[in-house]
Amino acid sequence: MAAMFRSVPQIFRGHQFASVPLSARMFSKRADEKRPLADKVAVITGSTKGIGFAIAQRLAQNGAHVVISSRKQQNVDRAVATLKEEGLSVTGTVCHVGKAKDRQHLVDTALEHSGGVDFLVCVAGVNPLVGSTLGASEQIWDKILDVNVKSPALLLSQLLPHMEKRGGSCVVLVSSVAAYIPVPKLGVYNTSKAALLGLCKSLAIELAPKGIRVNCLVPGIIKTDFGLGEKTVPNLLPELNKIYGLQRFGEPEDCAGIVSFLCSPDARYITGENIIVAGFSPKL
Repeated sequence: MAAMFRSVPQIFRGHQFASVPLSARMFSKRADEKRPLADKVAVITGSTKGIGFAIAQRLAQNGAHVVISSRKQQNVDRAVATLKEEGLSVTGTVCHVGKAKDRQHLVDTALEHSGGVDFLVCVAGVNPLVGSTLGASEQIWDKILDVNVKSPALLLSQLLPHMEKRGGSCVVLVSSVAAYIPVPKLGVYNTSKAALLGLCKSLAIELAPKGIRVNCLVPGIIKTDFGLGEKTVPNLLPELNKIYGLQRFGEPEDCAGIVSFLCSPDARYITGENIIVAGFSPKL
């Protein structure tokens, strides 16, 4: 048992305060509470609208420099302009996360700010099929798994050296409540989101010795073009209300606060968690 605890990485050990007067520590703590992510850099995929944009906005409001991205230049330009109008620190670039060249360009863009990255939030996802799971073509399986599952792991592998040297880094994967309650006719998508739950657990163990925490956000039905785009999804509200008492669909902002918390020092002892933000809980 003693040997096991000796192997626990520094991220899970208690922190000792430096020899600083109490009044100075209290002032510093109050300042940090207002901007807990100051001087940090966050890379956020799929972040020009919806959940991704709300997360980028919140992290920037809490002091981080955010690097946003999506597949279309006009969406990037519009999101960057909106955040800059609020006086927030932001850069943006086009990135199709399924393309290695685009991922590398995203990494390079992030490193231009301060030479490192503290947070990676993977929001980008696709679902090109509504229909039979077993009727899905190999191309459909490849596209969904490439973008939804493979790309977060590959992007993290590219960012890992730059995150490791920063200390206290954090990764947030974005899954879906469909991983727990499969949505009819979205079988391949459901499967990809369930895979992210397992990826979170595996990466949390693998990266703990490097001082990097990995958690997974599991949104319910959120009011976004993607979330409400399938005809079957809005019709679920009455049934979920009967079972779970669900009163409404979520807003993108409902997801932003928990991600900011997971990136903050307050979450330094939390890793490997799949956290549901859905207005109900489908698991024990």
